[in-house]
Amino acid sequence: MGERLLVVDDEPTVKELLSATLRFAGFTVSSADTGAQALEAARRDPPDLVLLDVMLPDLDGFEVIRRLRGLPRAGGRPGPVPVLFLTARDAKADKITGLGLGGDDYVTKPFDLEELLARIRAILRRTGAIPDEHTLVVGDLEVDPDAHQVTRAGHPVRLSPTEFRLLHHLVLNAGRVLPKSQILEHVWRYDFAGDTSIVDTYVSYLRRKLGDPTLIQTVHGVGYLLRKPRS
Repeated sequence: MGERLLVVDDEPTVKELLSATLRFAGFTVSSADTGAQALEAARRDPPDLVLLDVMLPDLDGFEVIRRLRGLPRAGGRPGPVPVLFLTARDAKADKITGLGLGGDDYVTKPFDLEELLARIRAILRRTGAIPDEHTLVVGDLEVDPDAHQVTRAGHPVRLSPTEFRLLHHLVLNAGRVLPKSQILEHVWRYDFAGDTSIVDTYVSYLRRKLGDPTLIQTVHGVGYLLRKPRS
């Protein structure tokens, strides 16, 4: 992808974790600690989307979005810079204010990373930053993350929710070796007390259901790799 995202949050831990996750998902990420820094960054390098906290040490997020309205979008696209509020302010009045000022979405902390990524992609599709084509394709394997549907060579493949999350993560990183610990973090969201055998079990389920034991390859001592077709 490479779409440019601007993360605005004065909490270093949240900002760094979120920025790292977004980069891993394929986005180009810059960050700012204050409203003034965010506006300067948006002027210097117009983003495709701003992830904006409401509680900032200078301007609050509502004032920032007001000032963003007059700035250009990435690629010279028409309309205002898209904004996703990501904040601990969970009062209904704050949500109404944020959306009323033109925010494209409003997510409260703590948040689920996979859900946040889905919301980001939905905004980017809706605002024209990425094509409205959500199906992921690797060879004859197709994964539709919105419909939670998988086909192989045109035939539907029935997967459990966990199997789907695992396959989706592998497809997003096709051709890349994924350590088991990383798979645990992204698919199960906790580490099973360090026991990675659950990953091996679910990979065996996927291999059987996909009908090809070579599609997901074992990298001994490391993890797994979803094989890309040869060009």
